[in-house]
Amino acid sequence: MTVTVRFAPSPTGFLHIGNARPALMNWLFALREGGRFILRYDDTDRERSTQAFADAIAGDLDWLGIRPHESFRQSERIALYDAAAARLKAAGLLYACYETADELERRRARARALGRPPVYDRAGLKLTDADRAKLEAEGRVAHWRFLLPNFETDPFETRRTEVSWDDLCRGAQSVDLASLSDPVLIREDGTYLYTLPSIVDDIAAGVSHVIRGEDHVANTAVQIAIFQALEATPPVFAHHNLLTTVSGEGLSKRKGALSLRSLKEEGVEPMAVASLAVLTGTSHAIEPAESLAALAGMIELADVSRSSAKFDPSDLRPLNARLVHALAFDAVAERLAELGVGGGAAFWLAVRENCEIVADAARWWKAVDAPARVAPDAGDADYLALAARTLPHEPWDETTWGAWTAALKAESGRKGKALFLPLRKALTGEDHGPDMKRLLPLIGRCNSVARLS
Repeated sequence: MTVTVRFAPSPTGFLHIGNARPALMNWLFALREGGRFILRYDDTDRERSTQAFADAIAGDLDWLGIRPHESFRQSERIALYDAAAARLKAAGLLYACYETADELERRRARARALGRPPVYDRAGLKLTDADRAKLEAEGRVAHWRFLLPNFETDPFETRRTEVSWDDLCRGAQSVDLASLSDPVLIREDGTYLYTLPSIVDDIAAGVSHVIRGEDHVANTAVQIAIFQALEATPPVFAHHNLLTTVSGEGLSKRKGALSLRSLKEEGVEPMAVASLAVLTGTSHAIEPAESLAALAGMIELADVSRSSAKFDPSDLRPLNARLVHALAFDAVAERLAELGVGGGAAFWLAVRENCEIVADAARWWKAVDAPARVAPDAGDADYLALAARTLPHEPWDETTWGAWTAALKAESGRKGKALFLPLRKALTGEDHGPDMKRLLPLIGRCNSVARLS
């Protein structure tokens, strides 16, 4: 069996860091198992789904390094869902109900007041053809519920019916179908809720593993029952913990919480996002992975904690810096060119350990190429003139700085900050920064003399 997973976002907003977690969990599992990854757009919400958001989702996934093997849209597959619904209706497993939302809420409130669980009473099952005709004549439109298999012969005499599965994150799970209401699968306007299209698509695409957030645990028993009603083998399930803010609030794309595109615009590396999004809330230490393949080898679904996973965006910067410090020139050459940064590999290797993000290199390139003029401190003008006169002749390499400052120390009697800081400020316009033994050859003798004078 080929392992097949899917990520199923709704194109109703931009992906945020909380969405990245299930996307990455699925992709890493597929990588580890040599399987396939399907991108499915759950776009049955016609009012809020847009092509612009779908394009943005594809772009954000590509930025993370996720390259789907297949993608499709639910809006193009309505005929499949209609056929499945007709099949369930023919089997007596999908029945019409006419209650309004207010009526259902009053029934639930009454049940709670009487100390009973607020489970739907299957009143729709009792309706005759005449009853339905009368309700429809009054202008009522049916919604359709799936009849849960939680009874022996009489659907009005439910019995405890355990649905169990071995969750790859949470271990053995079990839900009693008798504790649940028959789920609505089709709305009054004829559109489908998430449940049936998702199951039909999972069956058609051969999805073998459903890896998703723990907020779907309660739905799983119902979905297993529907898989079985459609004579399909349910997939293996894994429900990982959800990322929250440090204060414990859920992340929401409607609020623009930590959107992937905003993190990209801030210069955060995709592997910093991936490492933090995946390793947070697991038994593994949070450290930067150099690639998704490496990250796939670091984490198993069983490593995911049962407790909440609090995502602290302040952890991104130091994690990102560690990645940037290890980036080869070839990995950043195009971005440096776009920033107008020259100097080639020699410059990048000189400054990368002083960069939290790649764009920080522009500051250090300015220090090399065209620094701000810094007036010397009182008493330093003569020292800088001496420094200009004693500059070695080119060619220069990484030994030049040490030889030059050693000669200056002997001639001026200066040492420590008094020896080095005036030189750095005059040459780069900065009072700190990358190792001068690497920067000095990039600045060159002609520029150095001009800046010291």
